[in-house]
Amino acid sequence: MSAHILQGDHDQNAWVVFSGQTDLSWLKIFKPGFRHCFVLLNDGSRWVSFDPLSNHTEISVHHHVPPEFDLPYWMEGRGYSVVETSIERHKKPAPFMPFTCVEAVKRVLGLHKRFIFTPWQLYRFLQGQHSNKGEYSWEV
Repeated sequence: MSAHILQGDHDQNAWVVFSGQTDLSWLKIFKPGFRHCFVLLNDGSRWVSFDPLSNHTEISVHHHVPPEFDLPYWMEGRGYSVVETSIERHKKPAPFMPFTCVEAVKRVLGLHKRFIFTPWQLYRFLQGQHSNKGEYSWEV
């Protein structure tokens, strides 16, 4: 996997990173490896991560990582699942939903899918396996 550089509003790419790590015991009902998600972005000059946690949202500019470094591939090598995707722009507001890491990532991506609630559902949607319409895959 090679890093794609973001160029303007219409060619923006993002990588969604999925993790099995959680400090919240109730999240352990979710599929192992898919209990949390966050976003990586590269603007051609730097890597930025957007990580919506339960107590705050962490936005980090990774000055120590060269822009040409393949950070998504590196993270895959550390056991994370990573999916490259694009950012969509909408004129209409996103549907009203509870604030979770999945919903925060959907907002960054401009993804207006009401029936994606879990990191596993988001992963499967981004993999293009199906539309998730009406599916409630809470798989553990």
